[in-house]
Order: sequence, then C-alpha cells, then structure tokens
Amino acid sequence: MLDRLNQAMEHIEQHLDRQIEVAELARITATSEYHFRRLFSSLAGMPLSEYVRRRRLTVAAAGVLAGEPTLLEIAVRYGYSSGEAFARAFRAVHGIGPGEARRTGAVLNAQPRLSFRLTVEGNSTMRYRIVEKEAFRVVGKKARVPLIYQGANPHIAELIRSIPAETMGRIAALSDQDPAGVVSATVRLSDGFEEGSALDYYHAVVTGAGDPAADLDVLECPAGTWAVFENTGPFPEALQQMWGDVAAQWMPSNPYEYRPGPEILATRPVAEDPAQSWAQLWIPVTRSPTA
Repeated sequence: MLDRLNQAMEHIEQHLDRQIEVAELARITATSEYHFRRLFSSLAGMPLSEYVRRRRLTVAAAGVLAGEPTLLEIAVRYGYSSGEAFARAFRAVHGIGPGEARRTGAVLNAQPRLSFRLTVEGNSTMRYRIVEKEAFRVVGKKARVPLIYQGANPHIAELIRSIPAETMGRIAALSDQDPAGVVSATVRLSDGFEEGSALDYYHAVVTGAGDPAADLDVLECPAGTWAVFENTGPFPEALQQMWGDVAAQWMPSNPYEYRPGPEILATRPVAEDPAQSWAQLWIPVTRSPTA
C-alpha cells in the first residue's frame, strides 16, 4: 500500500499543470475514491484538494520569482481562470500577491512534496476484530462540532450537558446490541481530517428500535463490515492515539479500506484507576478489492 501511495504522489507531481482525477489516484492505489481521500487526509493532515492546491502554488511560485512567463500564463497553466483568482489563491498560501512577490523577491511559503514511509515501532500490538453487522440505527441527540485532535472537545461536552436526565434515560433504555450502552458516533462531513473540520456528533445508542421518540435524532446504518479496536489508557489521549494508529498503521497494512458510515466509540472508566479508560472503536470498512 505504501508503494502505491507514493506512486500516487508521483502522479500528482507529474500532473500539477493539468486536471488530477481522484479516480486515477484510486486506480493507482487499488482502492475506492472514498478510501483514498480518507486515508490521504488522515495521513497528511489535510484534504487531498488542499495538498494539490498548495503544491501547485509552490511550483507556480518558482515561475513567479523567475520573472517569466507572464503572471496570466502561470495562472492558466495551473488551472486558474483569471489573474485575479490566481492572485487570491497565491496570497492565501504565501501571504503576498504574485505581482508584489515578483517585484520584491519576497520570501514565500512552500508545501513540500509528500512521501509515505512505514515506521516500525515494534513495542505495541493493536487489538482488533472484524464484525459483520446487520442494519441498525444510532439514536440520541446530535450536534455539529469541529474536530479537535488533542484534549477534550468543549463543543461535545456542551451537547452532553444540555441533554436532560430524563431524555438521557430514554436514550439509554433503547440500547439493545453491541456496542452496548451510550456511545459516541461521529460522521465526517468532508474528506478532510484537518483540525477544525466539521463533524456530526451523536451522543446516542446503537439499537434496532423501530420508532424512537420524535425528539431524538436518528442515523440509519446499513448492514456491513466493521473493524473493532480496543485499548486502555488515559482519557482522552489513549483514545486519540488509537484513532491515529488505525489510519497510520492498521489501514496501510491490512486488506481493508474505509467505507461511508459513522465511527462509533464506546468508553468505560477503569474501576481500579479513575484516570484510565477502556475504549472500543468501531470503524466501517470493506474488504480491499485487491485482497
């Protein structure tokens, strides 16, 4: 997989001055477009589209500083319909317009070319199992929140505080299957994994209940395959580390890829040590077509 990812990076480099099709990148990596976008953004820390834009403007900056060709020719070469659109994008990345950069020889920002390498840690084992699950519902209360990688998410905490105890009791009573009890379910609204990207967050249960109360939010989940991971450690640091390890270590080395669906998290405090928490993470996957 890592070799294929690096072949896709080479394809991007060779096509910065023309249309880059995600379907072709998915073909090179032998994955679906959805999986490629998700895997790339989780590993790179930015959406694929943002990386391509930054690489184009990095390469374009060399032409700007060289003094030729004209700024309009550079703009058209890298996919901008007008000099004004190019200037806005250039300023967003470099903090200065292309005309001013050409006149002053200003210091500009560069987006380095990405390559992927496997770092062998050897000091930990990821515990996981594969589960085939029938269709179910996630039922509870929902809020749109930003992604926060480190520490507690105050927007999620605010949602949980806002749910009346009576409502929370009704939600908890609907739990009738694994993962059991009250869980967190997140649905990413874009292919980006960058800090601050929007999520739909559900404080909810997994259930087969037919007609939940009208005041509850419902997410329908079709039948499919789930990769289930577990760990124990300080909350939320150990959980956030597990989430990252799934994308950076497990996905590139196993015959599965992401599919659309919520990522579901169940957590429980460890009785012997309140600072520790047990976590179980459910990721919707499908078997890789090359497996």
